[in-house]
Amino acid sequence: MPTDEHAAAPLSLRQRRRAAAVQEILDAAERHITENGPAALSLRAIARSLGMTVQALYHYFPSRDDLVTALIVKAYDDLTDAVQAAVDATTEDSAQERVLVAAEGYRHWAIAHPERFQLLYGTPLRYYAAPVEGPTTQAVRRMSAIFERELFDGFTTAQLAAADAPGLSAALLTYLDQLPPTGRRDLSPPVTALVLSAWGHLHGLVVLEVFGHTSFLADHQAEIFRMAMRNLFQDIHSRIPLAGPETAAADPHPREHTSTAGR
Repeated sequence: MPTDEHAAAPLSLRQRRRAAAVQEILDAAERHITENGPAALSLRAIARSLGMTVQALYHYFPSRDDLVTALIVKAYDDLTDAVQAAVDATTEDSAQERVLVAAEGYRHWAIAHPERFQLLYGTPLRYYAAPVEGPTTQAVRRMSAIFERELFDGFTTAQLAAADAPGLSAALLTYLDQLPPTGRRDLSPPVTALVLSAWGHLHGLVVLEVFGHTSFLADHQAEIFRMAMRNLFQDIHSRIPLAGPETAAADPHPREHTSTAGR
């Protein structure tokens, strides 16, 4: 019977036991964060809850920072999975409605997991510094790629390059042009600026809600969020020119939008 030479070799018993122990530690650490908040993260308390010594825990995570990094990556991965699941479940065809669904998936996860969301976006843990271009950065880019895909799939490279984002300095445009891509395609500096602005609006509203600053809106918080996001994404799409002879060259099937109210 032929075998696939590219198939991954099965894990050894020792590797499976180690993977199970790592998962058990992460689960215990997440419970600790949920009960006490990220700032109270204690390796000693986590080890005690598992019936192990701190020295034994260090066998799996050599330092507190290694454990924090793993927790952040897992939180980002779970958040990304929630956003992708929301997009996969929708029957919407409109680009603006699909990216709205992605934004709501982001909001729902944050509300359901406030302490883990705080680990990602709350007060930085004292003395912790994420590895430069490390796993946390890659985890953020995986999530960013979903929003970029839903916002810009169907637009040609030429259309995106001609996006209208007035008032940006030459120095900023040059800087944005040098940033590594976060999605499946390179975005023009004006579009990158629009994405960063949109991210600030989306994330800002979610932070305000998760940390209780918009509780005075009671059950209307979701409606405010939906209105703000729909207006935001409509504005971004309105800044991208219609497909025409000059902007269609890079794609035989460009998106031909006729209004900013969705399709």
